[in-house]
Amino acid sequence: MKELEIYQSSRQLSAKAWSIYQRLDYHLRKNWGDQMISSIDSVGANIAEGYARYHFLDRIKFYYIARASLSESVEHWIDLGFERKIILEEEHSEIYSISKNLQIKLNKQIKIAYDAKKKI
Repeated sequence: MKELEIYQSSRQLSAKAWSIYQRLDYHLRKNWGDQMISSIDSVGANIAEGYARYHFLDRIKFYYIARASLSESVEHWIDLGFERKIILEEEHSEIYSISKNLQIKLNKQIKIAYDAKKKI
């Protein structure tokens, strides 16, 4: 699983989020940071769980959940952090770049799983 590009990208995204989280004060961690880091970390967790599933539809379901978590993480929590000046412009751009690439790769992985199911 660690060789999967989507998993590697999700870990890269988590590392960026963690560097932001570590500099937050207690109040920001509890009100924004905990939810942000949890949603971002769930992307990789769902990819890992999906990869471990034997049945294609189970695998696809977890990839869809990972994609939804990615959207929640970036489109909501990261954007909110940027609007509130918690996240620097450079960090925001890097996270968006990683997430757009990851979203494309997740879509491809979902298609691959569907195509493999059709061959059975």
